[in-house]
Amino acid sequence: MTSQVSSPAGKTDEASEAVVGEHSVPSAEGTGAAEKEVRRLDRVIIRFAGDSGDGMQLTGDRFTSETASFGNDLSTLPNFPAEIRAPAGTLPGVSSFQLHFADHDILTPGDAPNVLVAMNPAALKANIADVPRGADIIVNTDEFTKRPMAKVGYAVSPLEDGSLDAYNVHPVPLTTLTIEALKEFGLSRKEAERSKNMFALGLLSWMYNRPTEGTEKFLRSKFAKKPVIAEANVAAFKAGWNFGETTEDFAVSYEVAPASHAFPTGTYRNISGNLALSYGLIAAGRQADLPLYLGSYPITPASDILHELSKHKNFGVRTFQAEDEIAGIGAALGAAFGGSLAVTTTSGPGVALKSETIGLAVSLELPLLIVDIQRGGPSTGLPTKTEQADLLQAMYGRNGEAPVPVIAPRTPADCFDAALDAARIALTYRTPVFLLSDGYLANGSEPWRVPEIDSLPDLRVQFATGPNHELADGTEVFWPYKRDPRTLARPWAVPGTPGLEHRIGGIEKQDGTGNISYDPANHDFMVRTRQAKIDGIEVPDLEVDDPAGATTLALGWGSTYGPITAAVRRLRAAGETIAQAHLRHLNPFPKNLGEVLKRYDRVVVPEMNLGQLSSLLRARYLVDVRSYNQVNGMPFKAEQLATALKEANGA
Repeated sequence: MTSQVSSPAGKTDEASEAVVGEHSVPSAEGTGAAEKEVRRLDRVIIRFAGDSGDGMQLTGDRFTSETASFGNDLSTLPNFPAEIRAPAGTLPGVSSFQLHFADHDILTPGDAPNVLVAMNPAALKANIADVPRGADIIVNTDEFTKRPMAKVGYAVSPLEDGSLDAYNVHPVPLTTLTIEALKEFGLSRKEAERSKNMFALGLLSWMYNRPTEGTEKFLRSKFAKKPVIAEANVAAFKAGWNFGETTEDFAVSYEVAPASHAFPTGTYRNISGNLALSYGLIAAGRQADLPLYLGSYPITPASDILHELSKHKNFGVRTFQAEDEIAGIGAALGAAFGGSLAVTTTSGPGVALKSETIGLAVSLELPLLIVDIQRGGPSTGLPTKTEQADLLQAMYGRNGEAPVPVIAPRTPADCFDAALDAARIALTYRTPVFLLSDGYLANGSEPWRVPEIDSLPDLRVQFATGPNHELADGTEVFWPYKRDPRTLARPWAVPGTPGLEHRIGGIEKQDGTGNISYDPANHDFMVRTRQAKIDGIEVPDLEVDDPAGATTLALGWGSTYGPITAAVRRLRAAGETIAQAHLRHLNPFPKNLGEVLKRYDRVVVPEMNLGQLSSLLRARYLVDVRSYNQVNGMPFKAEQLATALKEANGA
């Protein structure tokens, strides 16, 4: 979905109160019932939760798309089981989708939901601890029978034992109402039940005055080959809307105005991190005027990139789904040798398998993008949960001295720019490059300003076309390891170019000629030269947000940007003085990083690992960096970080 925003940028503290006013307006759609009160909010956090077969991700995606088209700022957090189909009605099988949307600039999916939609007892039990007192809970009462409750340890219905008295509970027989609404379609009970998520979506769309046309169009397109199913889903969606309009249990609906002051002028669309990264790779191929080649093996949470890139052959994209991780990167490195912008995508377990070929790419000095969408580990770990624990693996997870640049995007939309940046480094310096995203960014989404083509960097490179060295006897020859004096990059010679034949392989090369060499002095020189090439990569200086001369610096990398920034906003709104900086380039570090670190009495580094960046900073700069760590498979909460940073600031 795209929308136009034509107003100056503006920022609002994310911790501001939700209710800023209320008024009454005519209902958006109805059946002749009396008009209901409409209250205006500045932000809302909704969580849809149900069994992994209840369509919670689709429901959340549709609500998000309509919210994006309406013009709100938004941030999402999908959360789903690792199993393809976990046992129905169990706690491990609960799937949820959280959406935070607002009339101002926001940074996170929110700490706690204002509204929980629980499709069954398991969904309620798995999520109730996150729901604050006074929040709204919409429950599907049809599922609160003896057997489903017993599966999750409810001896007595929580809808009847008083345990939910602190919440505004709205009991809705979603299944019964959906089946009743779809009687005319002649569907079986099981087929009709599958549309209850659309009934819930319709109800929530009424509650928050979301547009409906896009969802109806989407359903008719999705089920175009099954028109009866398409119209049944549309009918369930409309029935949910009309239920909200007519029932006495929902006396108020809510309005969250577009975020008209949060964005610069431009065309925006809702985008997930993996989609933004895919578009960034395509753009990099076009800007480099090179074919884009992806050699990949499917793995959660990186598979979406393979799926997306396979759709874009018209942009010169070629995708190869290999039989394993090693074959995927081997094919990608071969494509790099052949003159393509080559990419391989994976997660932590796949990086372990690809490590030997990454070392080969270091030795061959060819451009290759290694996209690691990090997830919980070790080993198979937590396939659908997020983590930032592959940093040291990316830095050092190869035999020998094999330095590789490492960069990390900070938001879903930033994945587009990070992909272009990774391609710039790989092509300019003839090196493999790690791009470290994670599951939180990959599956989360936010508004993205579609860039103007003219604003994208020129990534074109010159291939070697002839001899580049003159021997003592005057003979002109091609030396594959004769370097550019500025970048130390070697020439890129496409196979088949007459006169440019040269040896490749993993054994050490002789400087200049590229011949096999076991000479100790040459090996020492080549190792140091490869390191110097990485150390000399041009990256921007680290920018520090320090409006008031703070003594404490909150420093992050990757997807911690949103929670850290939201926490810093809260502290500043409460009168605390604190500085913030965020790293994109992790190898090499920005040249001014050491000076920045020594400027502050305290440096706090929140990470979703046990302190990997903190260890690197202590070793490199001899600064007493303080770690704040979490490895529970979920992103940080803003309030959690605000508390930790406040304690550090007062130390």
